[in-house]
Amino acid sequence: MRSSGLVDCIEQYHAAAPLHDGRIEAVGGLDVPVVGPTWPYPARPRPGGGAVTVDDVRAAMALQAESGLPVALEWIWERSAGTAAAARGAGLTVEYLPLLVLDDPVELLLPHGVRLYLVGAEDPQLPRYQRLAELAFATPASASGGATVVEERVEANPRTDVLRERIATGRTVMMVAVEGGEPVAVGSHHPLDLDGTETSEITGVATLPRLRGRGLGAGLTSALAEHARETADLVFLTAGDDDVARVYERVGFAWVGTTGVADLPL
Repeated sequence: MRSSGLVDCIEQYHAAAPLHDGRIEAVGGLDVPVVGPTWPYPARPRPGGGAVTVDDVRAAMALQAESGLPVALEWIWERSAGTAAAARGAGLTVEYLPLLVLDDPVELLLPHGVRLYLVGAEDPQLPRYQRLAELAFATPASASGGATVVEERVEANPRTDVLRERIATGRTVMMVAVEGGEPVAVGSHHPLDLDGTETSEITGVATLPRLRGRGLGAGLTSALAEHARETADLVFLTAGDDDVARVYERVGFAWVGTTGVADLPL
């Protein structure tokens, strides 16, 4: 499939994913998912909806705020390059991230002694796995130090209940890497049937900060990709930066475009 066809499928995926959780409201050239705050989706340009304006972005921001949702906007740059200027004009911070699709899968082994498990919906350790991801994403990839273990007792939160439901219904597949009985890395993919063709997005691949550099993230991504590819015709992900994208390329992903991301400045 040519690059344009892959991008079409990714746009269809993003348009359909929120429909399981709420409704979509059209705001100018944007679609704004109005869903529960525990599993929010960003506003996105509507395919064929015309150019996104500053007023569109401001109206979407207002709707998200009224609905108790985080202010967030995403788009595929190659399809909606002018959205960045509209987002900046509305006071948002814009970032560009690599968009990749699984092209030629490469099986990477996890380090010796690390075991990989599929997470069940009733796994009592699910809050720990969520906490692992929080610790990982709170520490920049370039930073040294950080957590080496996750506390044993972690309280569940409202998002835990949503995640359990998604795992139970097959909308989320989560994997955890365990070493010495302790969770050390986690990640997920999210299958979605689009008119009989399955597409899945890999998200949330996270390794405890002090254990980075051992191939845990690459090995886990390889396993997630292999699992997703069993039923999905297209597997994609958005990398955090160019360095992370190069890690995913080792697993068999190929760069297909650029994801624009906008949110409120810190």
